[in-house]
This record gives sequence, structure tokens and C-alpha cells, in this order.
Amino acid sequence: MSVKTKTSPWDSAEYLTTEEHRLGLLLACLEEAPEDAALFTHAVGIVARSRNMSQIARDTGLTREGLYKALTEFGNPNFATVWKVLQALGYRLSVERIKRPAAKKAAARKAPAPSKERIAAKRAKRPATKSSKRKP
Repeated sequence: MSVKTKTSPWDSAEYLTTEEHRLGLLLACLEEAPEDAALFTHAVGIVARSRNMSQIARDTGLTREGLYKALTEFGNPNFATVWKVLQALGYRLSVERIKRPAAKKAAARKAPAPSKERIAAKRAKRPATKSSKRKP
């Protein structure tokens, strides 16, 4: 006779019991994967579920079902939805300039356009080809 193990789905929202835990999750997502918008919106959904999704829906003017769908791992909410949910949760986003290494700055700078004299000098140095020779 085999023994069946009863399992239940893992829900991270059940373990976010304090505001420090909730804020920590959001900050960790931004720090660990700043380019992954889907991860951040999923984390916003987890934080919203850890509070009261019905109250968040009332505060944002959006439907509870719509919020559940938009803030899942595979949801694709627009920025306004995420913004409204963050405000309803009592959070705000801030923006800061990214500090890039010096090597990337130099590569990102645009090379100056060559002058007419430099173009003419390059042409004069090139060996003549059959197609470039003109008949008198």
C-alpha cells in the first residue's frame, strides 16, 4: 500500500506578515533583477494579496478579478495599473540616474563626423581600382 502525501499550493503572500517583509520583497526584486518588469509586477501582486485584494480593488477603482489576472507571474498590466496598486498599498516609486562604468561611457559617445579634408585624404591614399578609374 502506497502512502499519499497531501500537499497544498505554496502562497508567498501568507508569509508576508509585516510591512518590512512586503517592502523587502519589492526592493529585492528591483535590486536582483532590475530589468525584469514581470518579476516586479508579480511581487506587487504578492504584496497586494498579503494585504486585502478586495480593498486594493476598491482603492484603485479596478476589479478584484482584473487585479488578480494582471498581477500574476504571466500577467501584463499597464504601468497605470501597477502605479495605482502601489499607491493603494502605500508605496511610491523613485527614479535615480544609473552610474555606468567609464568604459561604457566612452563607447556610448558618438564619434565626430569626419571632415571633408579627412575624407579627401582617405580617398587619395586608396589604390585605384578598375571601377574607380575614369576614362578621359
